[in-house]
Amino acid sequence: MPTEFATFAGGCFWCTEAIFKRLKGVISVTSGYSGGKRSAPTYEQIHSGATGHAEAIQIEFDPSVLSYSVLLEVFWHMHNPTTLNQQGADMGPEYRSVIFYHSDAQKKLAEESKKQLEDAKVYKNAIVTEIVPFTTFYKAEQEHQNFYENYSGSPYCTFVIDPKIKKLLDQYGNLVKEEYK
Repeated sequence: MPTEFATFAGGCFWCTEAIFKRLKGVISVTSGYSGGKRSAPTYEQIHSGATGHAEAIQIEFDPSVLSYSVLLEVFWHMHNPTTLNQQGADMGPEYRSVIFYHSDAQKKLAEESKKQLEDAKVYKNAIVTEIVPFTTFYKAEQEHQNFYENYSGSPYCTFVIDPKIKKLLDQYGNLVKEEYK
């Protein structure tokens, strides 16, 4: 069966990459930039606010093992979709919450999942996550790839990413690859 792609922005790409690469059925996760107007932006350019890009991840996954719906569920619960241009202490439009859909089917599933969360009042505040068509993804510089694995002892990993991984294991441990348990 062919693989599919999902592209999400849920704050810092170091965090989202570390979460999604642990899921069974995920073949690869690439950190990068999406949703902006400048071609081949750099980390410094997107953080200047001039490009309009968000820090994003592109996930290649096997839909026979892991569905797009499950990816969406993990996405919604592993970040705060109610804060505009912010995740925790990271602030700015590059940290906004976005689902970049690759097909009409992905768009429909994203919109339905958002509505279910809103109807169930899962979050106290309104969900501000954008659901927009995928256009282009630019791979981030090499030092941003596999950040957690390369710098797991850094304070950012210890205080920001480690709690997210613990939450993933607690809530979705059955979906986690054995080597990450």
